[in-house]
Amino acid sequence: MENNFFLEELITRYPQLAPVKNEIRKAADCIIASYEQGGKLLACGNGGSCSDSDHIVGELMKGFENKRRIGGDLKKQLTESAGERGAYLAEKLQHALPAISLTAHTALITAVANDTDADLIFAQQVVGYGNPGDVIIGISSSGNSQNVIDALITAKAKGMSVIGLTGETGGKMKGLCDILINVQGRRTAFVQELHLPVYHVLCLMVEHHFFGDSKGL
Repeated sequence: MENNFFLEELITRYPQLAPVKNEIRKAADCIIASYEQGGKLLACGNGGSCSDSDHIVGELMKGFENKRRIGGDLKKQLTESAGERGAYLAEKLQHALPAISLTAHTALITAVANDTDADLIFAQQVVGYGNPGDVIIGISSSGNSQNVIDALITAKAKGMSVIGLTGETGGKMKGLCDILINVQGRRTAFVQELHLPVYHVLCLMVEHHFFGDSKGL
């Protein structure tokens, strides 16, 4: 099964996403290229988009649809270092595609909001986590969320690739994204309904590239 299958299936189920088909493909290629160079993915958003950020990370950091059984040196070291329990870990643990949701660290987020500026809750984390060649996905139905915009500005300054998930106008994020997936619609709920199948197919395409034939990173 090729990655094109996932994309064609997506457009069949959601024909309104046809205008951003090429951008979705570019986003998958960008994430794959980063992982192949040892990079990671960061994600951020507010409200429903906060949940989407966590959801993306959940699909990348463990098996989504493919088995990601560990093997090689890690399996051997687990078994040799911890006997029966190590063998259990070697059997149950899965390969991960490194990803961090910038929305998940409550103590840090509230500290930045209280001590510095609430708009900087994501940008501060980009300073700490982001490296050249990493990818950030900024999610905002309007494209105008200041804390997401500040994270993207910081990411570009650090040499990261910037992917935006927005509504049809792209908002202020439009000028900051290397790849903009601006789905049709302006009403927040309708935009968010289309964001989920987009990032699901991105995760499927990336996972299949690395684990579709049981190969590891």
